[in-house]
Amino acid sequence: MPYLKIQTNQALDEAARQTLMKKASTTVAEQLGKPENYVMVTLQTAQNMLFAGTDGPLAYLELKSIGLSESTTQALSDSLCTLMAQELDIEKNRTYIEFADAPRHMWGWNGGTF
Repeated sequence: MPYLKIQTNQALDEAARQTLMKKASTTVAEQLGKPENYVMVTLQTAQNMLFAGTDGPLAYLELKSIGLSESTTQALSDSLCTLMAQELDIEKNRTYIEFADAPRHMWGWNGGTF
């Protein structure tokens, strides 16, 4: 049920893409205390993006999850910004993250909802 979308202007080869997605999936599962087999990650690289007037390395992330509470977003922000810094060489102040809590009845899966 957690969904993480990563958009960046950085170009990555396939091996680096797979590594980043796997690490992101593990990070989200661990931080939210949810089974990784419910985590979905998408990655869009080499996007035309501008932040603070420059096209230097940057990332925009969206994380949606059922039961995402305000008390978890600080640690998630730190973990995900650190991941972007380590894997994409993006300074933490060049990553935005949008968090969204999804009501169970608004999240479909397997022909039903949660």
